[in-house]
Amino acid sequence: MSEVALPVTNENVLEFYDWLFAPWVKEMGLQDINVSHGQAVAILPQNEKLQFSNGAICGQIIMSAIDTVASIAVATTDRLSKGTVYQHTHFLRPALSDNLRVEAQVLRFGKTTAFLETKVTYVSSEKLVAHASLEFAF
Repeated sequence: MSEVALPVTNENVLEFYDWLFAPWVKEMGLQDINVSHGQAVAILPQNEKLQFSNGAICGQIIMSAIDTVASIAVATTDRLSKGTVYQHTHFLRPALSDNLRVEAQVLRFGKTTAFLETKVTYVSSEKLVAHASLEFAF
């Protein structure tokens, strides 16, 4: 992708993902990325490379997945974000034994910022693992 094709849609989300993010972000292994206006969802699969010795996915990985999926949600408009300016994450339970669903929703698009809420849940039980509030600059 030589230029950014905005807005990001389900047709170009993988191309956008490959263009924007660093190789180590892609190594998290996000899968099944789907978008709609102001929203993005992806699956973060369990992977021993992402886990502590107890088998739980590391918090830094979860925060990176949150930021990545939120960045994609912000890109569903015709404006490219300048990046994350704020992220606050609450961890509610260990990320053990199940893949994680990361869902970001833009609460408000403003002239210079966008505010998002992101939820991380177990795929099978839908129990909440983490919750985050984010702000992006334009």
